[in-house]
Formats: sequence, C-alpha cells, structure tokens
Amino acid sequence: MISEIYDALLSAGADEAKARKAAEAIAEHEKRFDHIDNELLLLKWMMGVMLAGTVSLVLKAFFM
Repeated sequence: MISEIYDALLSAGADEAKARKAAEAIAEHEKRFDHIDNELLLLKWMMGVMLAGTVSLVLKAFFM
C-alpha cells in the first residue's frame, strides 16, 4: 500500500476502507508496471545484440 495516496484520500474525505482499497489497487498497478519495465529492458538488450550481429555480418560481407 502506498501511504502517501492513502493519507491523501483520507484527507480528501474518503472513508478508511475505501482509501485503503484504492491505495492497494494503485500499488498493485505499480508492480505490474515494474514487471513490464523489466521485460522491456530485456527486449532492448536482445535487440541490441541482434543489431550488433547484423552489422557485423554486413561489414564482413562488404569489407572482408
């Protein structure tokens, strides 16, 4: 649960149970985004390796 959001919802007038549920739901979405970010990082590395391999094959074909 994200305490800043929980406190903000309480100060805005939401009751405690709803504020807790909303803060937990937002925290769950942040976990999903972290997982997606990690997958994107892996895909970037994979694309870099593929690009380096392609460039090396092109250079080998034309210059060796």
